[in-house]
Amino acid sequence: MSWAVTGTGAVASVGRDPGELFANLCAGVSGVGTLKGFDLTRHESVLAYEVDDRPEPGADVPRRATALLVDAIGQAVRDAGLDERDLSGIPVLIGTGLRELRSVELWQRDGIAFPPQELHFGTALRAAFNADDTHTFSNACSAGLYALGLATDLLAAGTAETVIVAGVDVLTETMYGLLERVQPVPPERVRPFDRNRAGVLMGEGAAAVVLTRTPAADRRVHGVVRGVAVNCDAYHVTAPDPVGIAEAVREAWSRAGVKPADIDLVMVHGTGTLLNDEAEAVALAEAFGPDADKPLMTAVKSMTGHTSGASGLLNLVVTLTALAEGRVPPTIGLDDPVDEAAGFRIVTGEAARAPLSVAQLNAFGFGGVNAVAIVEAAR
Repeated sequence: MSWAVTGTGAVASVGRDPGELFANLCAGVSGVGTLKGFDLTRHESVLAYEVDDRPEPGADVPRRATALLVDAIGQAVRDAGLDERDLSGIPVLIGTGLRELRSVELWQRDGIAFPPQELHFGTALRAAFNADDTHTFSNACSAGLYALGLATDLLAAGTAETVIVAGVDVLTETMYGLLERVQPVPPERVRPFDRNRAGVLMGEGAAAVVLTRTPAADRRVHGVVRGVAVNCDAYHVTAPDPVGIAEAVREAWSRAGVKPADIDLVMVHGTGTLLNDEAEAVALAEAFGPDADKPLMTAVKSMTGHTSGASGLLNLVVTLTALAEGRVPPTIGLDDPVDEAAGFRIVTGEAARAPLSVAQLNAFGFGGVNAVAIVEAAR
């Protein structure tokens, strides 16, 4: 079975809609910059990949995650030709790492009012779209693809004809400070799979897609989701396990009915951290075996930063355009690949052009929650 994507929406540091995002990624535009929403005197690391939507630098405001989410969903709904004034009866599944934690921080520290009912994205989605069936899943960095997997289950079971899937996260000082303390040298940028990578920098973003079982004849189809696999290997709170990752990859292939040789493009998780990149590379090499040098690979976190729960769906939106155009954004900052990735065809320098039909998306989260999706170009 497969499910059609009839609408897409995206907001990130390098683009405020899918077209702008893809164009800037293909041009190698990086969204890294000096922190705009935090007091810089509190931090040694002062860089991140933020969406520039604050009224002024250093003056943070609440509800930014909700605003990005509403923006991305609105884009996807309009693109799909749905009535954005009334999404009642349509399930809306949202993956996130930290929801509105930043708003809670501002309430606790600065006394900025934030009603508790606004912690749930459903409050704003009901007001904006009359959405009455919303569900939020906080599954760390794999949350977006986890929600995508649940959406395909709903469609396969016949309990929904259309499902909206979204992911969102914004920077919080809690998470930023935690990462700052576990990375001995503050990184200047995200450098996936590079031998000299120094760690991850967080990014902000939101993405949304509309999935449907039977698209209308006059409706554009961006691509199809062939299958999604999710597992939780519970190997370690933060350290990834190549075995669990490889198992998720194989299950995704099985669900989608594809073989390793069928994969033309892999959108890697590629966080630029010391453990994650090596574990992902080992898992991909083991799963693909002799076909590991065939698919093109890229890591857009090198330009968007790590957008946490939004990252998997941002990858999906980018992938659908890549499949349609036969063009793959490069991984920037990759000068000296780690040994584990030496045999991969990672796109660097300029965007690559190639015939593309089937793509694989990777997303791995804390606690060993692994998610892998297989998507195909529209016919």
